[in-house]
Amino acid sequence: MSELNVLRNMTTSMADDNKPGAMVQPTQVPKLKQPKFGFNDYAERLNGRAAMIGFVLALVIEYVTGKGVLEWLGLR
Repeated sequence: MSELNVLRNMTTSMADDNKPGAMVQPTQVPKLKQPKFGFNDYAERLNGRAAMIGFVLALVIEYVTGKGVLEWLGLR
């Protein structure tokens, strides 16, 4: 086989590997640690629950007092 044929075979096999469906999967998946601060799952879940409780309490205050939250706080 001539050098030209060897190069052609190498480039065609490399072109086959570059197709979108021909991705190589990693042999190991890294184990990522959850951050202890910032936007982690626990902090977001806790913040969401606190917001829901605050919203429900604001509705209860408006219903019980007959005034809005701003009036109840004396800001209006």
